[in-house]
Amino acid sequence: TASLLLSAVSAGLILGFAAMSVSFAIMLAPEGASAELRRLFMGLVYPLGFIVCIMSRSELFTEHTASAVYPYLERLCSLKKLIRVWVLILVGNMVGTLISSALLNLAEPVIGAEEGYTYVAHHLVSFSGFEIFISAMLAGWLMALGGWLVMSVATSSAQIMGIYIVTFLIGIGGLHHCVAGSAELFTALFMNGSVSVAEVGHTLLYAIIGNLVGGSFFVAVLTYAHFRKTQAIK
Repeated sequence: TASLLLSAVSAGLILGFAAMSVSFAIMLAPEGASAELRRLFMGLVYPLGFIVCIMSRSELFTEHTASAVYPYLERLCSLKKLIRVWVLILVGNMVGTLISSALLNLAEPVIGAEEGYTYVAHHLVSFSGFEIFISAMLAGWLMALGGWLVMSVATSSAQIMGIYIVTFLIGIGGLHHCVAGSAELFTALFMNGSVSVAEVGHTLLYAIIGNLVGGSFFVAVLTYAHFRKTQAIK
């Protein structure tokens, strides 16, 4: 439990750098740039924190929405153990992003990306619960696919490319990722209070549920069904 929780905290801390890079990329966009151009700038750098996080083998919730389901479907573990893994990793990730957000707030005189944090936070909270859920479901689907790609290829360069592709799609789509999004929301909350605690809680609740559904159903269940059928034929 302790090692799993500490690794999850580490992942949350690392994803603070994803929030930092995205916010700074927004600052680099030309004055008067369109929302689409800003989205492109965000998408290009959004994968960097994820690459460091996943390649360092830290425990990330949106990876385990799929990978932790496979042993359960194979009846190698109980539902109680599956939920325990999810809860421990999610709590650790949130603690990590909370700490990283506090550190980014303290480092703001050096980084100078307050406008970027505010811009991203306003984007994340400006939707209804249903819209956030659908957005997060797509993001969870992509992240679980990324985890599948990492397990499916042997070389580090291929793994990095797989992570970059799926997280670039999340970034350029402006989709809701509960862990990276929590770092962006917590930072804006600490920095200038441009989003409220209620808005942060509402957004994260629907993002967590959506990420869980997207990863566990669209990847874990459907991919597992195909994999088992292929193995049976072989």
